[in-house]
Amino acid sequence: MNFQDVNKGVGALLGAGIWAMVTGMVASVVFAPEMPAKPGYAVAIAGDTKAAAKTAEPAAAPIEERMKAADAGRGQKGFSKCSSCHTPEKGGGAKVGPNLWGVVAGPKAHVAGFKYSGDLADRGKAGEAWSYTDLDKFLTDPKAFMKGTAMGFAGIKDPADRADVIAYLRSLADTPAALP
Repeated sequence: MNFQDVNKGVGALLGAGIWAMVTGMVASVVFAPEMPAKPGYAVAIAGDTKAAAKTAEPAAAPIEERMKAADAGRGQKGFSKCSSCHTPEKGGGAKVGPNLWGVVAGPKAHVAGFKYSGDLADRGKAGEAWSYTDLDKFLTDPKAFMKGTAMGFAGIKDPADRADVIAYLRSLADTPAALP
């Protein structure tokens, strides 16, 4: 092999490299992607207050107003998510979570013998009762409202759905609590 053949081979490789580079530049101009101002997207994680604050929807109407339009029938359907861990019937036993009969306006940590998380047990010992506002906040994000809760539920994000579930919980009593 002589020097001229080596030059032809190296020239062919350099030419192919230059051709590939020019083709890539032209393609990037012709098919230029539209780049977003901020790459990626925010993923809301339960308990992530920064992401929740950024993606938070406008404040919902107070629970007192939402309860006026709440429907216990729709709330019973919404309660189906809760029924895997809670029983609604009077005298029903506990599952993973306590029985919820009489929970609205009833004392926190009301089921004797159930092992509540520390904060909830302390509030029950202090004599706190479940108000409509507390239930609304708890059902929005249980872990944010009650630090250390063992409840692994992400919450009900829609304010009207929460009011419906609270209306259903209100009906689970011999004498339902007065509306707010």
